[in-house]
Amino acid sequence: MAIAKMHFVDIARDLTEGIASGRLPVGSTLPTELELCDHYKTSRHTVRAALQELQRLGLVSRKKNVGTRVASSHPTNDFRPSLASLDDLVQFGAEMLRSVQSTEAVTAGKALADKLGCPPGTRWVRISSLRIDADGAGTPIGWTDVYIDPAYAEIADQVRQSPGTLVSSLLEARYGRRIDEVDQEVRAIMLTPEQAVRLNSEPGSAALEIVRRYLDAAGQVFEISVTVHPAQRFVVSMRLKRSQEA
Repeated sequence: MAIAKMHFVDIARDLTEGIASGRLPVGSTLPTELELCDHYKTSRHTVRAALQELQRLGLVSRKKNVGTRVASSHPTNDFRPSLASLDDLVQFGAEMLRSVQSTEAVTAGKALADKLGCPPGTRWVRISSLRIDADGAGTPIGWTDVYIDPAYAEIADQVRQSPGTLVSSLLEARYGRRIDEVDQEVRAIMLTPEQAVRLNSEPGSAALEIVRRYLDAAGQVFEISVTVHPAQRFVVSMRLKRSQEA
């Protein structure tokens, strides 16, 4: 995988896949930074950023005069959302399961590009799902369209097979693309006829639309989700405390 001007994320992904597959077994030592620079045809700064990412994932340990040793074959997901980011208010996890309805390649037109905050013409793989109670009973809680980089299209089958795991967690585990920040927007909308049919609701009724953009440590967006919740089925609740400085 010798590609000029590689991004550190690409190197981290390749090394992560090597560790997960056993090509780089637990306990083994990775090539030196200079060897990795030669292999990937990139700078030492880029290689160090990739290794730091692997270290943050818990996949490797690094010691001076010892090198970089593979510590685990599976990344540790230590991302902890905060109230300030709002991410903990809209994560369902195992409590609200995902029922994938369709997967397709899309090219963002102006309207979709404006919603996602990407340039028109950007290509995505869209995974559309209903969000339902863990017991599968009752009306849908919401509808989610997840947009991912086409380079990760192979994750779609795993998304279907793991209804209680966030897509971002699956991307992190398989490709090493770690969430560093989540940018979210919450707005009030009225359900379109198409949305109303999907959610067994009334056209024109009130709903919440939540757009989340997942960014890596370099500030690059690698996943965007758009979730629509009928107003009567979803409540955002938070508690605000006065800061000590105040």
